[in-house]
Amino acid sequence: MIRRLLTACAAGLLGALAVGAPALAHGADAPDGTDYRTEVTVLTPALPGLTVRAVEAGARLELTNRTGRTIEVLGYAGEPYLEVRPDGVYENRNSPATYLNETLDGDTEPPAGTDPTLAPSWQRIGAEPVARWHDRRTHWTDETPPEQVRADPDRAHRIRDWTVPLRDGVTPIDLRGTLDWLPPPSPGPWWLASLVGALVLGALGLLPAGRRAGRAVTVALAGGFALAGAGAVAFAVARELDAGADGFGGVVQGLLAGQIWPLLTGLGALAAGAYALARRPAADFALALSGACLALFAGVANAAVFGRSVAPVPWPATSARLLVAAMIVIGVGGTLAGVLRLRAVTPDPLPAAGGSADLPDDRPRGQRRAAAATGSNP
Repeated sequence: MIRRLLTACAAGLLGALAVGAPALAHGADAPDGTDYRTEVTVLTPALPGLTVRAVEAGARLELTNRTGRTIEVLGYAGEPYLEVRPDGVYENRNSPATYLNETLDGDTEPPAGTDPTLAPSWQRIGAEPVARWHDRRTHWTDETPPEQVRADPDRAHRIRDWTVPLRDGVTPIDLRGTLDWLPPPSPGPWWLASLVGALVLGALGLLPAGRRAGRAVTVALAGGFALAGAGAVAFAVARELDAGADGFGGVVQGLLAGQIWPLLTGLGALAAGAYALARRPAADFALALSGACLALFAGVANAAVFGRSVAPVPWPATSARLLVAAMIVIGVGGTLAGVLRLRAVTPDPLPAAGGSADLPDDRPRGQRRAAAATGSNP
């Protein structure tokens, strides 16, 4: 039965990977959170089949071209930078934007000879009519905040209204949007609440495991691990959706490429919760090990959202913080509880040297009764 289930899962993964996805969703420098919100507001004129959205917490733009025609994205000097054709995406190797847009910070120097006035030199970089790129016009690239933010960092500020020029043949299209600063929350209260919650949960491991209260703790821990494991998987999937993953195959590709440890951690927590709920002998060890992985790979790894106003998920940032805090609480608390319960288990004492009190008595029943009546030992 288990072998069939594993075979079916493997076949499902291979099938998902075989389904066409334009590219791996996450870029190498996808942020874990930011204080700048990038939003796409309008395409002028609107064109049926052409859509643009911000992905990766605003770090990239994603353009999907289902018009059946070629749509051009113009670079910083007005030169052709990208062409999104029906058969895929092409970039102009003579455009400085090709190199400047390789990283979020825009710190890649164009090679010698790059000239936006030269005729385009097109190179195909994708097989689907979907382009994702960093664009310096849509986000803040300097380490130093804008002047208005430095003057009053506790208020929201409109940094700029931006425009990225596109072209449909000879027809210009304006892609417009906004860039805003949102004051970040203080991470301290979130860390404090996570630590206190973990200590309270871990203290439940002091209850004797064999009594009714201890069994109730086991059930509660198992349920908590199941919820936290599902939350870890959901958070990993949400990050891929925010990064622009399209369809089931695109999500699976993104998870295997960029979210494999949070995914395995979430599945491990689900398995540990089920294992503990079945009252297996090694349940406390499973909870301790799974809790440590959950806290590290799903909780602490995403804890940047505690101090960022924009989270890399398609949810409100407060919801993301609550979920990450819950994963830390259950992960760390479950580890502490499991370790305490393991330490409370003591082995049966060995018989004293030369003693025979704990050895089996294989004498006939009549002799054993006679010995018990007289108080004699064999």
